[in-house]
Amino acid sequence: MYPNRTLAAAECLNMWALNPAGGRAFTGCETQSFSQTRGNIMQAKRVTICSAVALLFICFANGAASQQVKESLFQDATAAFEAAKSTQAEILAPRSYAKAVKHYRSAAQKFERGRSLGTIRNDLLAATGYFKQASRASRLAQSKMATLIKTRGDAQMVEASKHARDSWRRAEEKFSKAMIDLERDSTKAAEKNAKNAEKYYRNAELTAIKTNYLSQTRALLAKADKLKVKKYAPKTLQKAHKLLQEADKALSEDRYDTDVPRSLAQQAKYEAKHALYLAKTIRDAQTKKLSMEDLILDWEIPISQITAATDKAAALDNGWAGPTKEIIGYIEDQQSNSQQLNQNVNDLRGEVKQLKRMLGSASEERMALSRRLEAQARIRQRFHRVERMFTRDEANVLRKANNIIIRLIGLNFESGHSSIGTNSFQLLTKVQEAIKTFPRSKLRIEGHTDSHGSDSANLLLSKQRAHAVKQYLRASMRIDPAKIVAVGYGETRPVANNETKTGRAKNRRIDIVITP
Repeated sequence: MYPNRTLAAAECLNMWALNPAGGRAFTGCETQSFSQTRGNIMQAKRVTICSAVALLFICFANGAASQQVKESLFQDATAAFEAAKSTQAEILAPRSYAKAVKHYRSAAQKFERGRSLGTIRNDLLAATGYFKQASRASRLAQSKMATLIKTRGDAQMVEASKHARDSWRRAEEKFSKAMIDLERDSTKAAEKNAKNAEKYYRNAELTAIKTNYLSQTRALLAKADKLKVKKYAPKTLQKAHKLLQEADKALSEDRYDTDVPRSLAQQAKYEAKHALYLAKTIRDAQTKKLSMEDLILDWEIPISQITAATDKAAALDNGWAGPTKEIIGYIEDQQSNSQQLNQNVNDLRGEVKQLKRMLGSASEERMALSRRLEAQARIRQRFHRVERMFTRDEANVLRKANNIIIRLIGLNFESGHSSIGTNSFQLLTKVQEAIKTFPRSKLRIEGHTDSHGSDSANLLLSKQRAHAVKQYLRASMRIDPAKIVAVGYGETRPVANNETKTGRAKNRRIDIVITP
């Protein structure tokens, strides 16, 4: 539907078409000569055609203009809407989010119906306010309800909503109530509902693991026995059986820590399918009488194709190790470049905002902003200096706003322990040099673990490891006690996939956060 002004324009054109001279519409009842009547009719036809064309033009032009007006009018509310979505406000702040969406939709409907701008703006202001409120509530929930959110994610990962519908439904109800209670600042009620939600999510996850992984794995192993897979892939088949037994045992021993059994069950299912594939491939090779050379050459093709995608040729004269290492190095370089480009984009956006402020500020404020830009430039220079201090195996150096994060990949602890070994001293010496690059900065030592083990044990271990690094740094260099803190986050802030061995290794880490 077009806005009112478009409709008014169309009406005016119709009137003009009926009486282009501005007088009354022509009627055959008036006394006129035949030639005059005929001339008027021809003129009216020409004008009517022109009017129709003009009307179409105005409608299309007005439609485009209307869209531009809408985009401009809805800009702030839409930005707040996108920001709220990015924080998962729909599930973490359902009360505020629902109110925001209601006002946003109301504004859109009023705009389409051509209502007054005042009433539309009122709805948009309310929507923007509620979206921002929802974003704040979401961030609070992510902090206060981190364990619950992770438990929900674990249940989602094994498709609990599909394989344990009743427990999942109850969990979702309690989850929603907990989030609404948190929005209302009813902390005790939120904690009670969160505890119940966790229980239902774990029950749902347990049921889903047994249904989705253990039952399916047993079915695959039965199929493998029927197809005599043991004859062709005995090692892989045995591995699948062993993993299945371990998963079943782990589920029976500790039903509240499902991370390990879930991982074992997934691996068991994979190895069962892997054994079936290997058996088929080996059987086909024997049927086709393929030689070992044929098989190896066939397996080299994917390596060559992947290497070609990096604009290099695969040198397979010494096996797969060389090309594999090159491919991994290429991927890591691309990830590093992407990370740096994203940081540069964020820096430039920040500078643009500050420059815009400078244009409209008094001279004293412009000078202050100019000094701030210079300070940020110095931080970037120091960041690149610190980045060059560490090898890829030792640490990743990241930037988040003005914070510098040194992710210590090479700092390893013995399993379940928090004491720092002598093999880590050289790396921690480099950390000290990096800290000295940003004198008088605040330091936060963050401990993180993978998802294996209980939540409480992981949280305690992460705190102990962070504290150990803090004590080491304080003993090795002069640091104001008020400017260094140690915190543990357990398994709640992963940076990689906990379902893989490589991912879990990345998640077991210490982050040094420097705030200049």
